[in-house]
Amino acid sequence: MIEDFRLRVFAQVAQLGSFTAAARALGVSQPAVSQHIAELEKYAGGQLFERGRGSVRLTARGRTFLAHAEEILAGYRSLDNEFHVPETTLLRHVQHEGRPTCILIRHGRFEDLDAPADTPADCIVEAEGTAILPSFFNTHTHAAMTLLRGQADDLPLQEWLEEHVWPAEARLQPEDIRQGNELAIKEMTASGTTFFSDMYFDPEEAVAAVEASGMRAAIGITVLDGHPKSQAEALKDYIKNWQDPTGGRIQLVMCPHSVYTVGPARLRRCADFARHHGMLLHIHLAETRKEVEDCIRDHGTTPVRYLEKLGFLDRDVIAAHCVHVDAEEWKILARRGVTVAHCPCSNMKLGSGRFPYELALESGCRITLGTDGASSNNSLDLREEMKFAALLAKLPGDTSLLSAEEVFRWATRNGAGFFGIDAGRIAVGAQADAVLLDLSHPKLQPGRNLVSDWVYSADSACIRYTLCAGRILK
Repeated sequence: MIEDFRLRVFAQVAQLGSFTAAARALGVSQPAVSQHIAELEKYAGGQLFERGRGSVRLTARGRTFLAHAEEILAGYRSLDNEFHVPETTLLRHVQHEGRPTCILIRHGRFEDLDAPADTPADCIVEAEGTAILPSFFNTHTHAAMTLLRGQADDLPLQEWLEEHVWPAEARLQPEDIRQGNELAIKEMTASGTTFFSDMYFDPEEAVAAVEASGMRAAIGITVLDGHPKSQAEALKDYIKNWQDPTGGRIQLVMCPHSVYTVGPARLRRCADFARHHGMLLHIHLAETRKEVEDCIRDHGTTPVRYLEKLGFLDRDVIAAHCVHVDAEEWKILARRGVTVAHCPCSNMKLGSGRFPYELALESGCRITLGTDGASSNNSLDLREEMKFAALLAKLPGDTSLLSAEEVFRWATRNGAGFFGIDAGRIAVGAQADAVLLDLSHPKLQPGRNLVSDWVYSADSACIRYTLCAGRILK
């Protein structure tokens, strides 16, 4: 930790009332403690402690000095938490798979899941009374739209987009987009999310917000018909010159918005450009009946079949929503290796329809979870998405459909897997992206099945810590 060690020595002596006890607590010699205190008393121009037989106590000057020292030390801790990434972190006495253990993290990865309690580490987290689980991977968001939360509620999707959202988006300035991302990031980290895949404009602002936050993200290069050619060329140059300022937490993703906002020639160009530059593709697909009807009218077939005909679908594609997809189309998606981002709360709020869980599960497609934009959902809490997905799947009457374990995998490992991140699991060598849940919280008791409790009964108040690559975000 960055700090003046003498202030720590002073605070320890004040707390313990003994030079010898302070030396023992700090792991230094008693003469070294005496020397540090002597230097501070010279600086302060008078005695800070009254020495007695076997103990010391603060003088009036010492009490005033302590108040300032504690404020400075708190500032050092805040600075450290905000900016310092420890090389090693030890989670002491955390529960993993039903038993208490100590977990050592080194360089952002789990190194030892059964480390000795006295293992030295840069950062020690006293985690007794908590259990560790993988953090969430939010695979479909429009983070900047957090600033539009609460606008134009309870309108049909197309009307809401055309009359309220798109005009409001056009008015958002870069500083608004940065602010929207910062607000979204705060909500996501507070609710256990360490990664989000975003589809919006001004990627530089999103990158800056993610860089400062310590999160991971896939920042979309959003493409729509009607964008000026100069803007398209500027985005191409941005991609070609891209360097991740975080050293591995951020990637760029090509995002042609949808089949109803991007024409066939541009869809093909987007796919070709992305594949040439090693980028993933992210698109809205078959979200509403109107989208399907319009696609049949304009292209003679449904959106999934249309994209297959264009050669767009492949293992590097994540398709958001897929609400109106028939059995044959699910087979196409599975055969092409497409990943689907399911957004249950958005689908309900916008009246898009019930996701075809039966067909999706039968197809074998990799399914992930997203929150969509905050203004189409009002929340960025992926734990809520898990719960609603599990409940909606059971709505027709099959209570065995979509177990807690499977929907939890959708929210964690499946999302990490598509984006090439070795996370979503607590395992040696994996990225240390995790949440520590407070087992004393009433919503996690009596604690017979942690994953089931996390899916069905808990909420973000149960999270004591959120870690991304071993760094504490909450």
